[in-house]
Amino acid sequence: MEEEPVAPETVARRSKRPRAPVRSADFTRTDKVDVGLEEEKEESSDDSQEPRRKYKRNRATEDASTSTAAARKTDMSLIEVIKSDGKGIPDVVKRWVELYERNQKSATAELLTLLFEACGAKYHLHEEDLDETDVDDVVVALVNMARRVSSDFSFSKREFKNFKDNLVYFWDNVVSECQNGPLFDQSLFEKCLDYIIALSCTPPRVYRQIASLMGLQLVSSFINVAKMLGAQRETTQRQLNAEKKKKVEGPRVESLSIRLSTTHDKITIMEEMMRKIFTGLFVHRYRDIDPDIRMSCIESLGDLYLKYLGWTLNDKSAGVRKASVLALQNLYELDDNVPSLNLFTERFYKRMLELADDIDISVSVCAIGLVKQLLRHQLVPDEELGSLYDLLIDDPPEVRHAIGALVFDHLIAQKFNDSQPRSTGSDNETSEIHINRMLQILKEFSADPVLSSYVIDDVWGYMGAMKDWKCIIHMLLEDSPSAELDDADATNLIRLLFASIKKAVGERIVPATDNRNPHVTKAQKEMFENNKRDITVAMMKTYPQLLRKFLSDKDKVAPLVEIIVHMNLGLYSLKRQEQNFKVTLQLMRDAFFKHGDKDSLRSCVKAVKFCATESQGELQDFAQNQVKELEDEILVKLKSALKDVVNGGDEYSLLVNLKRLYEIQLSRRVPLESLYQDLLRILQSFRNIDEEVIAFLLLNMFLHVSWCLQSVASSETVSETFVSSLVWKRTALLEQLEYFLQTPIKINRDGGSGNQLAYRVCAIVADIWCLFKKTKFDLTKLDMLGYSPEECIIEKYWKMCEQLLNISDDAEDEHVNREYIEETNSDAVMFALAKLVATDSVPKEYLAPEIISHLEMYGSSVTEIVKHLLTALKKKGDISSLLLEALKKAYQRYLSVVSSGNDKSLGSKSFQECKDLASRLSGLYAGAARNKYKSEIMNIVKEGINYAFLHAPRHLSFLDGVMLQFISKLPAPDILDIMRGVERRTENVNTDEDPSGWRPYFTFLDNLREKYAKTEGVKDAKEGTSVRRRGRPRKNQNLPGKRLFDEQSSSGEEDSISGSDRDAGVQDKQDEDEEAPLIHSLRASSKLRSLRLSKQDKGDQTKTVDSGQATEDMATPKTSGTYTRTLLSKYHNISIYRLI
Repeated sequence: MEEEPVAPETVARRSKRPRAPVRSADFTRTDKVDVGLEEEKEESSDDSQEPRRKYKRNRATEDASTSTAAARKTDMSLIEVIKSDGKGIPDVVKRWVELYERNQKSATAELLTLLFEACGAKYHLHEEDLDETDVDDVVVALVNMARRVSSDFSFSKREFKNFKDNLVYFWDNVVSECQNGPLFDQSLFEKCLDYIIALSCTPPRVYRQIASLMGLQLVSSFINVAKMLGAQRETTQRQLNAEKKKKVEGPRVESLSIRLSTTHDKITIMEEMMRKIFTGLFVHRYRDIDPDIRMSCIESLGDLYLKYLGWTLNDKSAGVRKASVLALQNLYELDDNVPSLNLFTERFYKRMLELADDIDISVSVCAIGLVKQLLRHQLVPDEELGSLYDLLIDDPPEVRHAIGALVFDHLIAQKFNDSQPRSTGSDNETSEIHINRMLQILKEFSADPVLSSYVIDDVWGYMGAMKDWKCIIHMLLEDSPSAELDDADATNLIRLLFASIKKAVGERIVPATDNRNPHVTKAQKEMFENNKRDITVAMMKTYPQLLRKFLSDKDKVAPLVEIIVHMNLGLYSLKRQEQNFKVTLQLMRDAFFKHGDKDSLRSCVKAVKFCATESQGELQDFAQNQVKELEDEILVKLKSALKDVVNGGDEYSLLVNLKRLYEIQLSRRVPLESLYQDLLRILQSFRNIDEEVIAFLLLNMFLHVSWCLQSVASSETVSETFVSSLVWKRTALLEQLEYFLQTPIKINRDGGSGNQLAYRVCAIVADIWCLFKKTKFDLTKLDMLGYSPEECIIEKYWKMCEQLLNISDDAEDEHVNREYIEETNSDAVMFALAKLVATDSVPKEYLAPEIISHLEMYGSSVTEIVKHLLTALKKKGDISSLLLEALKKAYQRYLSVVSSGNDKSLGSKSFQECKDLASRLSGLYAGAARNKYKSEIMNIVKEGINYAFLHAPRHLSFLDGVMLQFISKLPAPDILDIMRGVERRTENVNTDEDPSGWRPYFTFLDNLREKYAKTEGVKDAKEGTSVRRRGRPRKNQNLPGKRLFDEQSSSGEEDSISGSDRDAGVQDKQDEDEEAPLIHSLRASSKLRSLRLSKQDKGDQTKTVDSGQATEDMATPKTSGTYTRTLLSKYHNISIYRLI
């Protein structure tokens, strides 16, 4: 047959690796520890690939192939079987047991050889010397081998995972096959356990990993056998008791007694072996340095020894803590275990509660599940749960939802309260009970709707009553005094209804942790549509009733009105509910004119617009007419309010109607041609009216101008009259804005509502400069629309922005009107400034340095905007001049503080801010960027040195405080050139006349020499190192405290390698110190000495190059490059660009 020659070939290949006999602890080994199993995998794969090439599809060939494969498996060693796919392990174990029954020593030697090879060492024991071999001698030899040749097994390696699984599977099969004989002969497994325990206490980590893995698996297998024997003993004892009751002695009683005694002896042997592994392996390895070993100990023996579980709840490794929590969950899952856990629970339940707020999210989620089990058994008092409820508004959604499940089970459904009677009523009654309990929780967060949304989002997935729309509507419309909700509960219930509807149709009610849109499957889309249909059917007839009842309450009307956005309006026609739709729309219009707050107005505009665009047929015509009538009515009311103000009336009506007009103009254009001049006249004639009124006058004028510009941009033909009218409106608006820039607005440094006008002016000015940017309209027929502000106006604009940025954020939080807080804060100001610079709407030479010089001075959110601006500017080209100007401005602020002579601490603080700014800006050229943008760095350094010496010695501190940060990014030759150029500048200068003034200069030179010596020293060290040994450095192999390795039999001691995690950290630190090359420090110090000597010798040399020429020599060829990052700055203010 064609495959017959394959078997001899395989045998011949394996014959190259003969097993050498071992005599009197004399072990043979290969030149390498078997660290990588890839060589044998390649050989085995070659064996399997050879017959595959000759494969023919006939029965004879298949039979031959099967017989060949069987022959190959028979010839494979145990380690080769484990390294393969593992399918042949049961058959191999059976054959090994048969070998053990024929020749115990040969089978035992083969199994122990597997144990050594599994650890990565090629050791082979000879069966003749098995009894004479000492365990400690073998372990010492194995450790010495590991010292000579490094071995690296890691549980995280992908190729090692199958090997580990197969090894565990092998030992489980061995125990299972030996349970009828070899398991209880007190020879085979006793010897295996001695080697496993000894190897688990050795310094090589791979030995401890593999030995711990095998030992812990043996315990698990022993437990399974012991459980089976325990069941047999109970059955036998029951049968024996039944026979004894018959009072008849006979062979049956004797047989049962012998069987009972034999089973009991076997259980005793199993318990002794498990106890041996526990005392010899677990008590040392559960505190091993390696977290994987600690975790495997907890997973395998977690249900036997409680105190170790309690201790490992404080382990520094998240995986170990999680394993402990999961082991405890398995214990508390069984009700029969709870009485025996009372003492343990009393001691450790507080730590279990603390783990619910663990730094690792997976540990927190598991710990919350454990707390649920404690509550189910009523082992935790309710007063201890306060800290857990705070996690309802925590950041990680996984933790929030886990707490939501606990809150629902414990407080809403009350599944853990045995004293609470179970609900036996209808589903509607159960829903009402759950909703009432939920309202009690929401009362704690009623002051903040955002926090209420978090709580609702946490519980929504577990509380079915939230989707019982009819029940919620019934509770809201209930009029009987006994069942009617109070005002707070009604507000919370409407918020719950609105949030639940948004969740049901797939919208978020809390901010997401990322900006990615969630992926929605086809099934989810169908579910959302079905939910939308159910919501519409439930709301159609009752919606007008809800609006009538709560129309006058501003806290309730906003979420109630916006519900219609999530309904299917087409069902109104299909269900013949047109009249209810019309009534609903009219009630929304009434709500719009009844309220003046932002939320109510914005919700009404959103709802009416949705009805006008999404409804169909006659209903759409009706909705569009309602929108037109609403616009006409607001214009009439606004004209009336303007007349009242002119006649000396109250300004409140004007303010409210301006807000209403503003909210409408945010979404659609309103014809204001006849009203624009009236708004302008009010601004010109009444300068003393309320600043909030002025702000909304400017906002409405700006939005009208923006809509007019959008009309010009979107139209193919535009009349000259319309363009001229737009230019006039824009000019009039700019005149008013420039008036407020030139006439300083009184800005309250402590915050307050008086600053709203200043915030609005800054935002509007930036938007209108961007919209009418001159370069946008140049060389077009609309060039008359282009506008470019004068430099003096830009300076005044920056002064106002700077004053607003200096306002304390804490003061803002306490005093400012929070209705439009997202549009009137420091973020909005910095966003407006960055927008002007990024879009080149104004010359960036002035604004950009001012903005950059204030980096990290106004809070984290403002700093992020400046960072994105820097990224955008860097992408456009060379920004070295802008960075240098920013550094100069920061340094000038420091000089002004010093010259004022007030507090020295203020000067130190200002100089530190200047240094921090230089450090942050120099970070733009870190890593590979220092070579790519070398020309920019050199430009900053050259011009910076010129600036420092321009007014020497007054500006010399600029060198050490600022320039040194950039010089450190340059290579050593450039640093040396810079140092020599700086020294030439003082050749003809007497620095002794002002020693204190020139001290920064000498400090700068000293630091420069150290930088050069360090850079050059590292370079020389790299050049002198041809080959570097990979991996960790070899450490001193003298391990005190290990008696086993002093050739004494004491495998149980493990102090030097288990210890605490703190000892491990100290050892790692020592490793790092040993790895640092001494040549670095020697060469650096020699370079520094040579530089100092050369400086002393320079006094005797003649200089022929002036200082100016020296700085010019520092120039290097330019390199081009751009950042790959783009401007990602986002701001939640209303962006006017969506209108254009």
